[in-house]
Amino acid sequence: MAKALITGGTGFIGSHIARTLVAEGHHVRILHRENSKLTALDGIPHESAIGGLREEDMPALIRASEGCDWVFHVAAVADYWRADKAQMFEVNVAGTRRVLTAARNAGVKRVIFTSSAAAVGMNPDGRPANESTRFNFPPDEFPYGYSKVLAERAVSDAVWRGQEVVTVNPVAVIGPGDLNMISGSFITQIKKMGILVPITSGGIAVSDVRDVARWHVLAANHGRVGERYLVGTANYPYSLWFAMIAEAVGVLRPRLYIPDFIVPIAAQVIDWLRKRGIETPVDAVQARMGVRKAYFDCRKAWDELGAPQIDMRRSLRDTYAWYSEHGYL
Repeated sequence: MAKALITGGTGFIGSHIARTLVAEGHHVRILHRENSKLTALDGIPHESAIGGLREEDMPALIRASEGCDWVFHVAAVADYWRADKAQMFEVNVAGTRRVLTAARNAGVKRVIFTSSAAAVGMNPDGRPANESTRFNFPPDEFPYGYSKVLAERAVSDAVWRGQEVVTVNPVAVIGPGDLNMISGSFITQIKKMGILVPITSGGIAVSDVRDVARWHVLAANHGRVGERYLVGTANYPYSLWFAMIAEAVGVLRPRLYIPDFIVPIAAQVIDWLRKRGIETPVDAVQARMGVRKAYFDCRKAWDELGAPQIDMRRSLRDTYAWYSEHGYL
């Protein structure tokens, strides 16, 4: 039995990692602030460690790491279209450095770092990118992805110094328990708007959170030090993905196709509106991403850690049922 500390354990992916670890007989410690909501951890036996990722939290972070075999560093500012950029870089980059330092000082055997597929580049011809594809977005246009790139550089520095770190790069994640409705917002939008949801020419890579959590634990046991693992289940064009969602939630499939030339114009309008304090349903980054095929080749993780176990139609049904039961729809 291993003892594991999870940062971000009160969140979507982190709580599922906790559940997976407990199911396998491991002891789980959750780092969280005193006023954190622990709803996502209902029914999961765990030990609490009060603290955070700020500079002044370092003593508490080291104490929380002491006696642990693994640290799963999941905490991040991920809802990039709603987040303050300065806070994003403070948490995602500086916070990662502090977690690595605390784990090293506490004698932790291995750190499993949750990065993102957003830190990987995209091929302009739509071919699925893999772990070796370099980030190729202007940092100002995609600050979240760039923050994860910088965090991975901190991981590389730690590995060079002899620390055991494995990086996991999830694609878009859905599943039961998505309290903040990040990737799951597609489901609520299509349920509410049906055929009026606009479809662009791009595509998305997706996975179920239960598989993503399992891959994290497998990375702790079997991942190679210094490697990054893209974890995902399938790539879909938006037209098919939206049709699958519509089927799962029982509405007519969206049919409003948006020509590619409209998207950059819409992104400029969104930028103009947001600079004047006018809120929009999506930001310019999301709008521009609509014409990109964000496809990823996850065969490395499948070969070395294991194949996905939950198909995406089941994932959509389970996610929709959870949203319905918890009053999100």
